[in-house]
Order: sequence, then structure tokens, then C-alpha cells
Amino acid sequence: MNPATRLSSNRIAIVFDFDETLTPEDSFRALLQYLQLDADAFESERIQPLLDQNWEKYLARAYCLVKESQQRGDNITKQTLTEVGKTIALYEGTEHLFGWLEKAIKEISTEIELEFYLISGGFVDIPRSTPLAKDFKHMWGCEFQYDDETGAIEFMKRQMTHVEKTRYLYYLSKGVDSQNETDLVYNYADIPTEELYIPLDQVVYIGDGASDVPCFAVMKQYDGVSLGIYKQDASAEDWQYLDSVGRSQRLSNLVPAGYEKDSELVRSLILSVESIAKKIAIRQINSEQ
Repeated sequence: MNPATRLSSNRIAIVFDFDETLTPEDSFRALLQYLQLDADAFESERIQPLLDQNWEKYLARAYCLVKESQQRGDNITKQTLTEVGKTIALYEGTEHLFGWLEKAIKEISTEIELEFYLISGGFVDIPRSTPLAKDFKHMWGCEFQYDDETGAIEFMKRQMTHVEKTRYLYYLSKGVDSQNETDLVYNYADIPTEELYIPLDQVVYIGDGASDVPCFAVMKQYDGVSLGIYKQDASAEDWQYLDSVGRSQRLSNLVPAGYEKDSELVRSLILSVESIAKKIAIRQINSEQ
């Protein structure tokens, strides 16, 4: 076998953000509405003062929710987040998306595996309760610690900042299930390709906003695919994060949200996985010689 074409991973990863990517909603605001709270007032009167004191956004949100849980008659529990996940709206077509992508891959090679991941800045127990959760290998995001007796939220045990999202790209590339390799982000380039679970040039990342920009940069650096999403009633020129995506974070494509089969987003996803699958198939042919 030619060392230059040595067979590496036969896996492709598709990584999604959640808020305004798989759902048109902001899951935090959906949670506030489920709790019958005025989302605008909660954010302006309770969260914004903490942000003005230089709190991290996700810590401020969690702190305010914990205080709300302590003050109200009924606790905010894991079941609360589960119920939001069961009722939150998903974009039309998402229920068929995974099957369409699997079909596109199998038409190129039955030996190529397609895996789905979610990296969200929101509270991950919400997407974990959606009908889509069964299709994901891993879902990562902000997580609460819950009281053993009451089930009430106590504090946030894991936050997912913009930069933190990139760490999970490296985790999935190495096949790390537990978060115990903190230096992986720094030594990725030194790991032989054949030792990677999924090389980053076999990853497609889909996101809608500022929290995804660092992941877009990683995709650009390692020749992965990055797809930016803007709202269906807007245009690419109106995408509010366009100026934030500089040369190093350049997107593979910027498309309107929507997962109907003939949509620009679905066509972009299918073309992306087909392109990666064909490169893998070429290596598979060479490995047989």
C-alpha cells in the first residue's frame, strides 16, 4: 500500500448547533416561556445586570434560573427541561434529514459510516428530549447539577462557551467519550491521520451564529466543511454575523434555514457528505491494491 494513500477512518461526522439551526427557536427563551415568565423582562432585568458586571452569559443564565427555581412554588427540574424538549418546534424536514444523508452515503460506499453530533451553547437536556435525539451519537452543551432528592436545578456543572465548542470537535475527532484529554486541542496536528477516529477534514459543521464562529475557524484550518445558516425570512447579506466571519473563518456556504429535500441547505449537506465519501472511497480502492 502506498503510504501517501494509507487508509484512514471511513467515518464522516455531521455536527449541528441546536438553537436556530435545528429549531427556529431560542431554547432558553422557550424554557422561560414554558415557565410562564416574560422572556424579555427576565433577560433585561435579571440577566443583563449580571452581564454588566462581567459575568459569563451562560453562567448568568444558569444563576438566574437557579434563583428563580428557589423562589417559585414549583422547582425547575430536569423534567422541566425534558418537557420543553418534547414540545419545542423543529424545522420541517429534520425528521427525514438523517435518512436522506445516509442514503446518499450508501450509494457511494456501504462501508462508509455517518455519525451525527450536537454541540450546543444551550442547556443540552432540552435537545436530548427531542425526537431527533435518537439519531445522535453524542449531544454536548450546558448542563445542570440536579438535587438528588427534589430534582431541582442546583448549579451549572458544565458550560459551553463559544471557544469551548471547538474542544468538542477535537474530542469527536479522537473518539473521546469522556472529557479527560484537556491537551487534545493542542496536539491534534501531531496525531497521525490513521489514528484519528474521524479526521477533521471528514467533518461537516452547521451553525447559525456568533457561538459557531470559532468552530468555523477550526473547519477552515483543517479543511472541513462549514455551513452557516440564516433565518428563512432574511437574506445572506442581512446575516448579522457576516462581519464576524473573517478570512480564517470563511464558510463553505451560507444558506437559509430549512430542511425540505430540495432546499439549498439539504443540497449543500448532501453534496458535502458525497464529496467526503468519494475521497474515502478512493482511498478504499487504493488499499485493496
